[in-house]
Amino acid sequence: MHTTSRAPRSGAPTDYLSFMLDGQEYGLDCARVQELKLLKSLERFAEDGDIIGGVALSHGVILPVIDMRTTATQGASAGAGIVHPDTDVIILRLSSGLVGMVVEGVTGIVHVRPEAVQAVPGEAGASYLIGIARIDGRCVVLIDIDGLVSLSPRRPLRAA
Repeated sequence: MHTTSRAPRSGAPTDYLSFMLDGQEYGLDCARVQELKLLKSLERFAEDGDIIGGVALSHGVILPVIDMRTTATQGASAGAGIVHPDTDVIILRLSSGLVGMVVEGVTGIVHVRPEAVQAVPGEAGASYLIGIARIDGRCVVLIDIDGLVSLSPRRPLRAA
């Protein structure tokens, strides 16, 4: 079993933007976040499939949009593709460029000290998982967003 955590080892806390997907709270490094938008406010002009939610225009920049609601439910219809008034898009600055990530809702900022991060049990092959942070009774799964976005889809994307 893999039990090492990839959390920073310094004593300074790291700020993570937390968001919900399929009833679970996740967090990603705030330094990767450019802005937050409501999905309905983006000008979307292409629909590519289930996971890649299309292409959108934000502040004159064309960016791919990944619908994480689809991947969290593994293709089930639990909210994927449905635009609720509070459906959020996190605009991320990744090593590959700007990407929009659709989530059920942003829950806030969590300040995570390295000692609060535990390894994810049995997930040795999931290199995008940093660990699990337990903060004030909450369990937040911390993800390395560059690592997650660089993964190839396990199934072919459906054309619109």
